[in-house]
Amino acid sequence: MAPDIPSGWTFCASSFNWAPEILAARRTAAEIVTGIARHTAGTIELEPGLVWRSFPAPEDAEVDALRSSLAAEGGRISIVGASLDEFTSPTERRSLHERLAFLVPQLRAAQRVGASGVRLPIGQAGGELLRLLLPLLHELDLVLYEEIQGQQNPANPAVAPALDEIAGLDDGHVRVLADISMLMPALPVTYLDELRRGGVDPELLRRLENDWRDPATLDAVTALLRSGGVPPRIHTLFMNLLIRFGRSDAADLQGILPLVGAFHLKFWDLDDDGGRVSQPLRDLGGVLGRHGFTGTLTSEWGGHEWLKEDPAEMTRKHLALAGSALVEPAATRVGG
Repeated sequence: MAPDIPSGWTFCASSFNWAPEILAARRTAAEIVTGIARHTAGTIELEPGLVWRSFPAPEDAEVDALRSSLAAEGGRISIVGASLDEFTSPTERRSLHERLAFLVPQLRAAQRVGASGVRLPIGQAGGELLRLLLPLLHELDLVLYEEIQGQQNPANPAVAPALDEIAGLDDGHVRVLADISMLMPALPVTYLDELRRGGVDPELLRRLENDWRDPATLDAVTALLRSGGVPPRIHTLFMNLLIRFGRSDAADLQGILPLVGAFHLKFWDLDDDGGRVSQPLRDLGGVLGRHGFTGTLTSEWGGHEWLKEDPAEMTRKHLALAGSALVEPAATRVGG
């Protein structure tokens, strides 16, 4: 018998998984999100820029309509992805208080739609803005999550100061969201297939397939990019190697787990050759079991950039895989 899901864990689906379907606009975005609750997962992490036409200052009627339609399906929102536009024009940067004013409507909309938190990239807000936001976060009973992902790592000089800032605040209304795109033992099979079809040099492909975590492989990726040798038709796809695909281990997260209140269970495809999909989840499950994690665990599919698959089917299958891969090692650690 499979072990029970720990009581403090909530599995969710991200509306980002349905981005191509939302952009195709054959149904309204609100209908698609409501369908997620009906057919895939009752708890949803919302990308409001894809769903609310009035974003980044969501109108009450639009927010209320989504909350009502979700409630009719027994669904709810967990976290809302916030946006912080730093510039008012190509040359004019927002002041501290203008940045605050840009975020306030988003926080109020998140609370109105029934969310428990909002999300920003790690370090974007900065200490001054975080301290200004804290009273409103308390008033609305929202958590602001700062997300770390991909090539970022807790020890990275660009990330560590932001983590120190969060730790220094020592306030449960500001936490970290960790995306397991950091924990990739190997690259997705379907992604490598796209690079092969796109004309990437066979020798570099061999290194990407067999030595992804070797620092010299990333040096070779950077060298090809700087040389102009990346085929133009896959240039954007190629950039994932420098930004979205990480090379860390689950153990690298142990030092920041007291700050972490949510995870993105990022996946690209479901080809588990060599444990590409399941091994990071098992490793993470063991770490979470040791540390008594509580929070949300959200299935987030990044592979729709190159795969034309049904998002509901992909997400359901991934949630099933993630549940078993995470829960068993966590239960073993707790029980042991």
